[in-house]
Amino acid sequence: MQTSASPHLFSVPADGVQPQERSALRGGIDLGGTKIQALVVDAEHRIVGSARRATPTSGGAGDVVDALALALHEACRAAHIAPHELAGVGVGTPGAVDTQRGVVSNARNLPGFDGAVELAAMLAEEIDVPVRVGNDVGVALDAETLLGAGAGHASFLGVWWGTGVGGGVVLSGKRWHGRGAAGEIGHTIVKRGGALCPCGRYGCLEAYAGRRAMEERARKQAGRGKRTVLFELMEKKGLDRLTSGVWAKALEKQDKLATRIVDRALDALAAALGSSVNLLDLEAIVIGGGLGTRLGQPYADEIASRMRKHLFRPDAPPPVRVSTLGDMAGALGASLLATRPVAV
Repeated sequence: MQTSASPHLFSVPADGVQPQERSALRGGIDLGGTKIQALVVDAEHRIVGSARRATPTSGGAGDVVDALALALHEACRAAHIAPHELAGVGVGTPGAVDTQRGVVSNARNLPGFDGAVELAAMLAEEIDVPVRVGNDVGVALDAETLLGAGAGHASFLGVWWGTGVGGGVVLSGKRWHGRGAAGEIGHTIVKRGGALCPCGRYGCLEAYAGRRAMEERARKQAGRGKRTVLFELMEKKGLDRLTSGVWAKALEKQDKLATRIVDRALDALAAALGSSVNLLDLEAIVIGGGLGTRLGQPYADEIASRMRKHLFRPDAPPPVRVSTLGDMAGALGASLLATRPVAV
């Protein structure tokens, strides 16, 4: 099951974008470990142009920036507008983000992003438009708060289950930033001395539920002779990694290895989310990201069921919902950055 964005967000006036409305158009780019999603959005948050490209897996930061610019150009062509005509562009990116300087660092799922990358300046130079940068999950949560599954909730936890496991917290209707790194649910500890996480620490949620870590486990198990259709499906699709679609298809085929690895991930997610609810007594949990969106509400319901045993108040569990904005949440949220006088 895959969740899609709210229908009105895709509704474009029958006569297209009017000349007087063109100055209000803005760009939003979701930079993920697997894909880049670019949108052109109007003042009513309706998508008037869209494009998607694969995220480079090799090279350096310049190659990633080139891919971002190409995706935006393609989205602009679909909207019949040139990039320099946009009011601004926002980018949601993994890693530690200095929003004031537009600098991203420690985004280890992206080539060349281990150190500090001046992402806003590099992209602005290519597209000749002001660029603001925000945390990928944070901006997706902003979109869900305004337009999606978080609307109507004063507090909720967002969990973006994809290449990694990102998170964010909304309290009293506003995203909680802490000292700049709040909501890193993927790096909460679910097992002391547990599996090695891509961040270099042990026992993090991401080491069990992040798609990158799940693929590493699948490769090791397959190398030891465990049978699986995961890599056959990957090769049939012409891919070089196990995407969310490949995992979903393997689960449909009841592949035993895929099922065991996903089962392990569900247990880890349930433990981490249960602890978060115990700490903050949140009204809801919203699950997005590539895997979260692709696997859909049945898996969100399974997480909710497993979470119950970890709750201090199992009689009052918060609902666990899948993002209603689906794959577009990150890019829509990034587009909101262009409406603000200061990037956040």
